[in-house]
Amino acid sequence: MRMSTWIRQHVAALRALLVLTVITGLIYPAVVLGISQIPGLKDKADGSLINKDGKLVGSSLIGQAFTDGKGNALVQYFQTRPSNSAPADGSIPDGYDPTNTSFGNMGPESVVDTLDPSDPKKDKQALLSTVCSRSLAVATLEGVDGHRPFCTGGSPTDSASVGSVLAVIGPRDAHGNVEHPTKVISINEACSIDPKNPTKPFQQAYKGVTVECAQRGVDYSDGQIVPIRGDASVDTAVPTDAVTASGSGLDPQISPAYAAIQVARVAKARGVSDDQIKAMVDSHTTGRALGFMGEKTVNVVQLNYDLDSKYPFKG
Repeated sequence: MRMSTWIRQHVAALRALLVLTVITGLIYPAVVLGISQIPGLKDKADGSLINKDGKLVGSSLIGQAFTDGKGNALVQYFQTRPSNSAPADGSIPDGYDPTNTSFGNMGPESVVDTLDPSDPKKDKQALLSTVCSRSLAVATLEGVDGHRPFCTGGSPTDSASVGSVLAVIGPRDAHGNVEHPTKVISINEACSIDPKNPTKPFQQAYKGVTVECAQRGVDYSDGQIVPIRGDASVDTAVPTDAVTASGSGLDPQISPAYAAIQVARVAKARGVSDDQIKAMVDSHTTGRALGFMGEKTVNVVQLNYDLDSKYPFKG
């Protein structure tokens, strides 16, 4: 009796396994696949793929870097926002590696750079200096004013742009502030190794004390960190999405404001009018979700490939 009961239980379990396998492993996937191929759903279900001249070139859901492979922007294309998604070997210098999505972990308090004692190329920029240097690069490319609050520079005539931050050294009061500094360092501006071309800090003096450039390898952690706002307007010509990476590192969209400052460059490179390029941007601009959520965006990947079809680059 016990053996008979054991066999019946296992036969019932086997039947249930077979039935559920057919339902969940065959019928259900087939139904979902069939529904996904209905016109209007097929493109999204297949990955929103983009084909050019019969060749698969990407997806409208995943961003791409429109550069020359060395990080230099191709002038005929609209540029995407920065990306933290890149392989460790540096084979994709501008990120947008879909197999290695990543995000930055630096926040608003990341304002002090790490200056390597021996090699400037190994310096590690804080978030503030990263934003400042990106703003300068975009300003140089687009011919706009890239100055931002708390940055030392931001126009094509500036030689560098880092966070305008001071390390103020001296006795502190009960609140931890240095009211009477004995030494002030522009902590993100390293002193030049060329004595004939000394570094000039972004600010000459602070509370009556001459500001000095930072010496590599010197510890200034005993100083009070004081960001200097400067006189740049918060309404900068270079939008925020042009200098910060997205959470996934693969977003294909930029803001209409970032697209707007690129119109003149792209139009000149392709030999057409600004109005023709603006019309293309408008046709690739998506409104807010449900009319009130999020912001308007421009899909750069779709825009650039459609530009190649309508206004081919002849340079």
